[in-house]
Amino acid sequence: MRIHTVKVYPSKAKLPKTDQLAWKIAEVASDPVPVESAVAEMIVNRVIDNAAVATSALNRHAPASARSQALAHPRAGGATVFGMPNEQTFEAEWATWANGTAVRELDMHDTFLAADYSHPADNIPALIAVAQQCRRSGSDLVRGIATGYEIQMDLVKSICLHEHKIDHIAHLGPSVAAGLGTMLGLDTQTIYQAVQHAVHVSFTTRQSRKGEISSWKAYAPAHAAKLAVEAVDRAMRGETSPTPIYEGEDSVIAWMLGGPEAEYHVPLPEKGHPKRAILESYTKEHSAEYQAQALIDLAFKFRPQIKDFDNIKEIVILTSHHTHNVIGTGAGDPSKMDPKASRETLDHSIMYIFAVALQDGAWHSVSSYTPERASRPDTVALWQKIRTVEDEKWTERYHTHDLKRKAFGGRVEILFKNGTFLEGEMAVANAHPLGAKPFDRKDYIRKFQTLSSEMIATEESKRFVELAERLAKLGPDEVRNLNVEAIQDRLTHRERDNRGIF
Repeated sequence: MRIHTVKVYPSKAKLPKTDQLAWKIAEVASDPVPVESAVAEMIVNRVIDNAAVATSALNRHAPASARSQALAHPRAGGATVFGMPNEQTFEAEWATWANGTAVRELDMHDTFLAADYSHPADNIPALIAVAQQCRRSGSDLVRGIATGYEIQMDLVKSICLHEHKIDHIAHLGPSVAAGLGTMLGLDTQTIYQAVQHAVHVSFTTRQSRKGEISSWKAYAPAHAAKLAVEAVDRAMRGETSPTPIYEGEDSVIAWMLGGPEAEYHVPLPEKGHPKRAILESYTKEHSAEYQAQALIDLAFKFRPQIKDFDNIKEIVILTSHHTHNVIGTGAGDPSKMDPKASRETLDHSIMYIFAVALQDGAWHSVSSYTPERASRPDTVALWQKIRTVEDEKWTERYHTHDLKRKAFGGRVEILFKNGTFLEGEMAVANAHPLGAKPFDRKDYIRKFQTLSSEMIATEESKRFVELAERLAKLGPDEVRNLNVEAIQDRLTHRERDNRGIF
């Protein structure tokens, strides 16, 4: 890896294009390196993983609305939309919108956490949609996905967005643009223009993840990816973009991130070096914020040891700065303790999540979040007894670059009214590569079969998995069928409607 120093330059400095971060990203994207077998296999896993969580969410409000918008944009020879028959195709950018929203809805696909946060599988819906419309092969698609993961994760390792209240999708726009550039075989100059435009339009605030979190949380990555598809289209037509988008006097760094004096150090693969970043990411076994994964598993371990929940006086979760301040009591957000809060808020409240996981000894993507479950009096009482505390040890482990020490969990101390204690800690979730039960192909397939069972036929499940497992060998016609078709009478919003403008 080569480290690129990125900072703001005055306009009079006229920073050469080849020294700009967007150009360096474009060089990585246009470098035709082969995809290593381990990377290709993991890409298959994540394609299956995305289909699992998307299919389970098809009838939820946000994915259903996004799908109804996509249905207003049919296109012969276009892209497929999750749930719809394969022979019905739509404009690629609208398929990106619908499929990306479905993937993100349950907060249950993959994650990568470093200087900032990300769900790098958010790259995949746009890449599949454009591959289908532009008739690319499975091999092209695999190469594009490898680039998307690499660029997003390298940016996440080096440029912190959340400390400046910028949403993490600001790193998704350029990664999708770069991945599309690789997949379509575009030249460095074209990708450079697309990356810059995608960056320019992808910066939004983190209000989407504060307070009463709305359905926009599901839409946000799809929005950035859709904008990136459009940015690539413009660049392919010879249009230019705001330059330099990262280093300019009025750039995103100058006014939205660290400011004129800031300096960032971005690692990117050397020319000819394989793109391996996807191997550092990890998926979710439970439908909740990633920092909750290990703590849910820890709650399951505690559950058999607790006979009387009324005897609990207090539960303290010692954890990282991020967990404490984003999904813990350090956020100072009363909605995280509110039984009437939205699902999107509850899955960002470790107090709620730990209480339910502790009581139930199980976690479900739907039933664990219902209003009835959230308002159960004994749960509310337990929930209010839980608080988080930042512990320097866990903060250091969260931020370390040593992947063998990196941790996203914490230590839990349960104090009972009779003065006794129950305590324990877990650094990573069971499903994490270093966890007790790391996810492999059979686990991804099981997750897909479990989450999709109510929406698709057994034959369709088998067909999709077999197709996905041959991803790198698929021809363009087979890539067109890389979709999950629902049993139609179980799918809402499967016809164009007149509720909106489209």
